[in-house]
Amino acid sequence: MKKALNKLASILDGHRWSSVAVSILSILLSLICASIILLVMGKNPLVAFQSFLQGAGFWPKANYGGGTGMLTDLFSFLNVLAPMVLAALSFVVGFKAGLFNIGISGQMLAAGFLATSIVGYSELNAVIAKPLVILIGILAGGILGAFIGFLKYKFNIHEVVSTIMVNYIVNYLTGFFINTYFADPLTRSMRICGSEARLTWTNVQLAGVKCNVPLGVVLAVLAALVVKFIFDKTVFGFELRAVGMNTQCAKYTGIRVGRRLIASMVLSGMLAGLAGVTYYCGYYNTIVPKTLPDLGYDAIAVALLGNSAPIGTIFAGMLICIFQTGSNYMSSTLGVAKEIASLITGILLLFSACGGYFRYLARRRLEQIEDEKAQLAKAAARVQEAPATARTQDPPPADAQPGKEDDSNVG
Repeated sequence: MKKALNKLASILDGHRWSSVAVSILSILLSLICASIILLVMGKNPLVAFQSFLQGAGFWPKANYGGGTGMLTDLFSFLNVLAPMVLAALSFVVGFKAGLFNIGISGQMLAAGFLATSIVGYSELNAVIAKPLVILIGILAGGILGAFIGFLKYKFNIHEVVSTIMVNYIVNYLTGFFINTYFADPLTRSMRICGSEARLTWTNVQLAGVKCNVPLGVVLAVLAALVVKFIFDKTVFGFELRAVGMNTQCAKYTGIRVGRRLIASMVLSGMLAGLAGVTYYCGYYNTIVPKTLPDLGYDAIAVALLGNSAPIGTIFAGMLICIFQTGSNYMSSTLGVAKEIASLITGILLLFSACGGYFRYLARRRLEQIEDEKAQLAKAAARVQEAPATARTQDPPPADAQPGKEDDSNVG
C-alpha cells in the first residue's frame, strides 16, 4: 500500500502526465461519491452510469432497431458538445492570461441574437448564410470582449464585475428586441432560425436514419487545435501566459500588458460568440427572452476539469455532456430525478478545484520520502565510518595501563 501511494504521489507531482493524472483522480473520486449517493437512494450505480451512456448514444438501448437509432442520440449529444467545448475554450483563453471571463453567457446570447436576427430570417443561400452566421458570431463576441478588456486596461475595472454587468445589459436588451420585433406569438420566444442559416446538415441519411449532423463539432475541434497552437508555438501565446503568471514580471520584460489583456479578452469573446451561434443557430434554434444560457457557466467546470488545456476541454466536455444529455433517459429508466446529473457535475467541479491540493499532498509525500532517504543515507554513512575509526586508533601500551606504576621511578 505504501509503495502504491508513493507511486501515485510521483505521478501527481513532477511527472509529465501529472495534469492528466489529477483530472483522472478527480473524475474517479466524483464517480465514487455519485455511486455512494445512488446507493443511499437504493439504485444500482452501474445501471445508472449505463443509462447515462445510453441516453448519450454511446450504448445501445433495448428498443434500438439493430443499434441504428444510436446515431440520432449520438448527434444530439454532439449538438450539445460543440458549444460546450467552444465556451470552455473561451474561458481557457482568458484564464491563461489571468482573466476570469464569467460573461461567456452574455457574449453567447449577443452573438446568437445578432446572427439570428440578421441572417436567420433572410433568403440567403446556405453557402452564404452559414459562413455569415459564423462571421457575425465571431465579430459580436469579439467586440464585447474588447469592451471588457478596455475597461480592465483603462479603468482597472475587474473583469468579473464588468462581465456580470454586461450580462445583465445584454440579457434585458435582447429581451426587449425579441418581445418587440421577433417574438413568436404562440411561444413568446424568438422565431425559429431558418434552415439555410442553421449550423447543421439536416436530414442526412446515415445507416438508414435521418440525422442532423452538427457543423459546430468541426468548428470546436478546429478551434481547440488553433488555441493549442497559439499557446504552444507562438510569441503571442507565450506573452499571454507570461501576463497570466505574473503581470509585473511581464511588464519588466517589455511585454505590453494592457494590449495583451485586451487581446486575450477579444480572443475569448470571439470563441464565446462562436459558441453562441452553434448553440442558438445549431442546437437550440430559438432564443428565450431574458434567459441566459446555463452552458456559459457549465463551461467553467469543463475548463477546470480539463486543466485549462485546449485538448483537455474536449474530453472534459464529453464527460459533462454525457451526464447532461443522458440524464432524461436515466431518469425515466431508474425513476431518479434528472437533477442528479447537475449534482454529479457539481461534485466534478469541486474535485477539479481540489487539483492544486492533490498536488500539494503529493509534493509533501515526495518530500517525506526524500527526507527518509537522506536519514537512511546518513545512518549508513555513520555505520561505515565506525569500523574505520576503530582500526585507525592504536591500542594503549601495556606499561601505561591503569593500575600499574613504572618500576624505574620507585626508590
